[in-house]
Amino acid sequence: MTIRMTRRGVLGASLAAALPMPALAQAKPDRIVVNISGGAMTNLFRRTYFAEFEKRHGIRVVDTSPVDFGKLRAMVESGNVEWTVTELGGQDFVRAQRMNLLEKLDFSIIDLSRYPEAVRSFTHTFPSSVYSTVMAYRTDVFPNNAHPKGWAEFWDVRRFPGPRSLRNHPVDNLEFALLADGVAPDKLYPIDLERAFAKLDEIRPHVTVWWTTGAQPAQLLVDREVVLASGWNGRFYDVARRGAPVAVEWQGGSAKQNAFGIPRGARNAVWGNHFLQVMTDPKLQAVYATELAYPGLHPDTPNYVEESVRPHLPTTAANLEKQFWLDVDWWTEHGQRAQEAWNRWMLRRG
Repeated sequence: MTIRMTRRGVLGASLAAALPMPALAQAKPDRIVVNISGGAMTNLFRRTYFAEFEKRHGIRVVDTSPVDFGKLRAMVESGNVEWTVTELGGQDFVRAQRMNLLEKLDFSIIDLSRYPEAVRSFTHTFPSSVYSTVMAYRTDVFPNNAHPKGWAEFWDVRRFPGPRSLRNHPVDNLEFALLADGVAPDKLYPIDLERAFAKLDEIRPHVTVWWTTGAQPAQLLVDREVVLASGWNGRFYDVARRGAPVAVEWQGGSAKQNAFGIPRGARNAVWGNHFLQVMTDPKLQAVYATELAYPGLHPDTPNYVEESVRPHLPTTAANLEKQFWLDVDWWTEHGQRAQEAWNRWMLRRG
């Protein structure tokens, strides 16, 4: 077989050999894959971030769900990474970075210069939004602002009688128990497990449902199976704006950030960075906040949210000052021990 190499072919081969691999890998793809939680979030992402990315870059976004830390780890370790970008639930964004499962983000593409300094310290994760675990109550049971104003009063079953619901999980509950026992918000960590479980012993007989899915506590309140419940602020916002007699108390809320990252070894990682840059758009964040009450962290986002929505957002100044930030570093380091203690406690008192 005779191979003919023209001058153009030689030049092309030389250029290809000279180009670094990342440059070759950054050719524009026809699609990227974004892994998110699913449900209503998918439709909202499709109308906002997906649509805008496709408009700006001419690249289709394919969504997958649910979020799965174990699958992320298996993908990276096998070298067969299907996702371009993935949501990272709970404190998994810290675990993922520590376990070297993520690509370092390109902040020449992703502009976080106006974001709060506290969230700019993460080099491998993008702070997408804020949500809180808060107390909610039925306004017809506790009218005229006569509801519990914090976890000490949630624990006070004489002044505020009625069945309660808490999550079947140590995260948040240990902090709430300590707040109910008089611990100051800035002294919650390191968590005193023995003290927290002793306080949980007191409320246990009055918790009729230990919820396990995000939709449960709001529905329990709507159905009047309970009169007080912990839960994610967006779930309560959703039923309240549809007319349910449900409202939120922000005092003692546990604020957290949602995060996204690019799996290590992801194809088209550069376009994953461009997708995350789209997610910094405050106008798009405002649509997301209005729909789900989980605002992004761009400081201009509240300017694009209607005044009636702002009291329902965890980042509103008046609401944020009543809350504490969950210490993800503590939970990353001690979460397994806390979970094992929780499991023993539930079995012992079940």
